[in-house]
Amino acid sequence: MATRSPQEIRASVETTRQELEYSLNDLQSKVKEISDWKSQLAAHRKEVLIGAAVAGFVIGGGIAAIAGIFKR
Repeated sequence: MATRSPQEIRASVETTRQELEYSLNDLQSKVKEISDWKSQLAAHRKEVLIGAAVAGFVIGGGIAAIAGIFKR
């Protein structure tokens, strides 16, 4: 079994701590970017408009169908 000196262990711990700090900062920036709904809306404006139109037709058609059933 290889033994490491206390200095090597400290250096390894410090390297690992720096890598974890970098990874955490990277993750935080990605979460912030993904959860920013305003920029997501701006980036996917066409898809959002299409989805809203489809939802409007579906909801409107459902309401019209229900109203037709009750008019009978």
